[in-house]
This record gives sequence, structure tokens and C-alpha cells, in this order.
Amino acid sequence: VAQMPLGGAGPLQVNGEHADGEYPIPLATTEGTLVASYSRGMKAINMAGGTKTTVVDDRMNRAPVFVFEDARNARDFRDWVRDHRDTIREKAEETSSVAELVEIEEYMTNNLANLRFSFRTGDAAGQNMVGKATFAACNWMLQEYPGYVENFYLEGNLATDKKASKINDLKTRGKRVTAEVTLSEKTCLHHLGAQPESIDHHAKISSINAFFGGLTSNGAHPANGLAALFIACGQDEANVAESSATVTNVTLLADNSLHVSVTIPSLIVATYGGGTSLATQRECLAMLDCDGSGNVNKFAEIAAGTVLAGELSLAAAISSSDWVTSHDELGRNR
Repeated sequence: VAQMPLGGAGPLQVNGEHADGEYPIPLATTEGTLVASYSRGMKAINMAGGTKTTVVDDRMNRAPVFVFEDARNARDFRDWVRDHRDTIREKAEETSSVAELVEIEEYMTNNLANLRFSFRTGDAAGQNMVGKATFAACNWMLQEYPGYVENFYLEGNLATDKKASKINDLKTRGKRVTAEVTLSEKTCLHHLGAQPESIDHHAKISSINAFFGGLTSNGAHPANGLAALFIACGQDEANVAESSATVTNVTLLADNSLHVSVTIPSLIVATYGGGTSLATQRECLAMLDCDGSGNVNKFAEIAAGTVLAGELSLAAAISSSDWVTSHDELGRNR
């Protein structure tokens, strides 16, 4: 066992379609400032009545690639797949009582036919589930296709497993969820210690430099909260690689209040299976009333609200120039 300090942030008021109430947020981290910073963001959200959260989409992917002699043969295979989608879906879904094939995306390049299978996977993260289902479908395709397939790989790297990518931003991997809040000028000034105009201006500068630097996200530090929450709650921590790619939007309103929203297009979480069955991790999920089946969208909404809190707190710290002093005062190594 590798021990990790566990702190409780919040509680956080979440006004979601699945999570509705106040939740203490367990964060496993060696960074002492982190829990305090996220708690500050959560208090600001609570002062605004809570964060509104919305799960927009749900899918887990596996992307096999079929190799052909030339582009024409690849195109003909693609057309054959279109004609046999119903049977392909049937073969995939036979492997699981949970997996539901919702789409087969087609990406053609050179002599390759890339098929990105997208499934709903219930309360499991589902990477292994969709791998098994896709493999069964592909085996049927390889046996039944009348043409010649030169080569086949179950994963051609278009599922972008454990990697952030633009295709995830556009097409979803895991849960696509948004958390948003409108903060009054008073809350910004007296709790976060920053002018709303300053936070808004910094957000614009940050987005310009995210584009300039070639980043996959314009968020400040979503990986911080997600990594701590994932470790505490038994998630696959490597999924932070894609889950932390966020889209942040800040709007200064006419009354000088600040609307802030964060969309996570590839949040990969589970409340069943894997590390969620470990004792401490199950206890942390129980703190959120998210242990067991039927709770994955609830957990996704809480995770998104947690990210929003962290974005608010760090944005305010940078805007008011108290970022370094906070680390000096609250870091565990001091």
C-alpha cells in the first residue's frame, strides 16, 4: 500500500439532475494548499446558491483499424460495415448485459478504415467492457466480410485511451458534463479577494495563451482536483490524462457579476468495479452517497463541480497575486 494523505474539502452544494445537495469532497493529495484552495472555491459556489451541473453525453470508445491493399478496398469495407450495422451491434452487445453500442464512427485515411465504436457502459468506466464487445464484433466482421483484409488491430489509437485529444473534445469519451455558477461582485471581492473584471480579463489572456501554446485545455488546473478525487474514490488515476482536458468560459455580466462554466468532454468515472471496491475508496464514495450502481452520473456531476471550484480559487489567486503566499502558508512541507 502506498499511503496518501486524505483531506476533506467543502462541502460543495451541487444542483444537478443526479446530484442534488451538499457533499463533502474527499481529496487524496500531498499538496497541502490544494484542499484549502478547493474549499475556498466551494464556499464561493455555495454563496451563489450552488453549482448547476448537466451531463450532456455518455460513451466509452474502442477504435479498431482495418488495413487494406489500397484506399478503394478500405472504402468498400466501410460501405459493407454500413450495410451490416444491426448485426455488428448485436454481436457486440452479446458480450455484456450492460454495454450498449450507440455509434460506429468512420475515419478513413490512406489504406486504413478506422471504426470508432462508442458504447454506454452503465456505472463502470468500461474500457475493458468495450474492448471485449468490440473484439467480438470485429471477429464476426473478419469472418463474414467477402473481401480481403490485410491486417487488423483492435486499437488503432483513435480511442485515445489515457491521452487527451481533440476527437474526445468533439465526440465525447466517458461523460460530457458541465458545471456552472454565477458569482456576485460581492462574493468575488470579499471572499475570493479579486475584482470580477480582473478574473474575466485573466481568463481571456489565459485562453489566448492556451491557443498560442498548443494546449488541449484552457483550464487553470483541472488535473489537480480530479487526480486527488480519483485516488480517493478508487478511479483509474491514469484517466486524468483525458479527463482533465476542459473548456472554461468566463463572462462578465452587466451587473458586474461573473458567470463561470467548465465543460469536461471526457470525464471517465465509475461507481462500480475496479478500485471502487477497495475499502477506503468505497468509504469515500459513500461519503458522497455514490457507492454502488446507479450513481455514476451523480459522481460525474460532483466531480465537475469540484473542478469548477478549483478553477475559481486559482483564477482569483492569480488575479489578486496571492498564489505564492498561499503556498508558503499552507504547503505541508513548511
